[in-house]
Amino acid sequence: MSKTAALLFAVASVLGMCGTAFSISYNPWLAVLFGIVTFGIMGLGFVVKARASRR
Repeated sequence: MSKTAALLFAVASVLGMCGTAFSISYNPWLAVLFGIVTFGIMGLGFVVKARASRR
């Protein structure tokens, strides 16, 4: 995986975690949604990394 892609996934994950943290007190369902999206972004990052290292 290139450094740019790794940075993109890291920043997107941190923003998702911040969104989850801020939305906990506002709306629990929104926090769950942010959590699922953040988990998906992190999982996608691992998939991209595995496919890049396989090549």
